[in-house]
Amino acid sequence: MEARLLRWLTFLWLSVGLVVVFSASYPIANIEHEDGLYYFKRQVIWMFVGMVGFNIIVRTPIPTILKSARIGLFSILGLLILTLVPGLGTTINGATRWISLGPLLLQPSELLKPFLVLQSACFFSQWYRLTWKTRLIWLGIFSLILLTILIQPNLSTTALCGMTLWLIALAAGLPLLYLGGTALGGILLATISISLNEYQKLRVLSFMNPWADPMNDGYQLIQSLLAVGSGGVWGTGLGLSQQKLFYLPIQYSDFIFAVYAEEFGFIGGILLLLLLGAYSTISLRVALNAHRIEHQLVAIGVMVVMVGQSILNIGVATGTLPTTGLPLPLFSYGGSSMIASLALAALLIRVARESNTAEVVSLKNPRLETRRRKSLSPKN
Repeated sequence: MEARLLRWLTFLWLSVGLVVVFSASYPIANIEHEDGLYYFKRQVIWMFVGMVGFNIIVRTPIPTILKSARIGLFSILGLLILTLVPGLGTTINGATRWISLGPLLLQPSELLKPFLVLQSACFFSQWYRLTWKTRLIWLGIFSLILLTILIQPNLSTTALCGMTLWLIALAAGLPLLYLGGTALGGILLATISISLNEYQKLRVLSFMNPWADPMNDGYQLIQSLLAVGSGGVWGTGLGLSQQKLFYLPIQYSDFIFAVYAEEFGFIGGILLLLLLGAYSTISLRVALNAHRIEHQLVAIGVMVVMVGQSILNIGVATGTLPTTGLPLPLFSYGGSSMIASLALAALLIRVARESNTAEVVSLKNPRLETRRRKSLSPKN
C-alpha cells in the first residue's frame, strides 16, 4: 500500500515540477537560446535518464543496493575532489561545483546524496558492532566529504548532508553526548565559513534586511517576495507570472517556488506543502514498518533529503531562510538533481515494498505452512 502511494505521489510531484519548469524557463530560454523549450526539453531528457535508474532501483533488493553504496560513495568523492583541481572543475557564479563533460554539466554534490544515505544507514546501523578504529575511519571519510563540498564553496549542501548524517545517527540510537558535540562542531564550522566567505556573510545580512540594498545583495529576495505576494489566494494562472520576465533571477532553479507561488497562489502553495506532508508521513510509516534497522535508516534518510531540502528551498523563496543554492527536488531545473531525486524516491519505494513483503510472510498460518511442506515432501 505505502509503495503504491509513494509511487503516485512521486509521479504527481514530478509532473507538476515539469509543468512549472516549462512555465518558469520559457521566457529566459527564448531570449538566451532562441528556443523557449530549451530548458524544458533538457529537463525531460534528464527525467528519462533518471527513470531508468528509478526502475532499476525499485526492482533491486535493498541488501544488493547497500553493497554498491561504498563504491558509489568513493566514486563521487573522487569527482568532488576533481572539482577542486584547477582546470577540471567548472566555475559558475563564483562557485566550482560542476564537472563539464562536453555539453553536459554534472554536479557531484547532488549525485552524492543517494549514496550518502545508503552508506550512512549501513554504517550507523552497525555502530555498536564496530571497533573504534572502523568508526573513526568512516567518520573521517564523512568529514572529508563535507569539507570538500564546503570548499567549493557550497555551505547549503554541506549543511543538508551534515544534517542528514546527524539525523540518521540520531535514529540509529547513537549516544546524545556524541551527537551534541557533533552539532556544536557543525555550527562552529558554519560560523567560520560565513566569516571567511564574504558572499555568505552578505547573504545573511541581506536576509535580515533585504531592503537595505535592494538593487544588489537584497535584490534576489525582494523579487522572490514580490512574486510570492503577487500570487494572492488563487494565483495569476499558469504561464502568467510577471516576475519571471527577467526580474526574478534563476527563476527556473533556485527560485522556482516563487514562480509557482505567483502562478498558483496561496492555495497552490498549501497543496504543495500538503503533498510534502503526505510524503513525509508515509515515509515515517515505511520506516516504522521496516523489519531491519538499515532499511529504517534508509527510509529516514530519504525523507530528510527530499522533504528537508524542499522546505529549505521554500524557506529561501519566502524569506524565512537566508538565500542558498539548494534546488527544489523534482521541480528545479538540473540533470544531477533530477537523477538524485528519482534515485532517492526509488530507494524509499523499494524499502516500502520489502516491508510489505516481510509482513505478508509473517502473517502466514504456521499450521497451513507445515501441511504444505509435508505434502510437497517425497514419501518414504
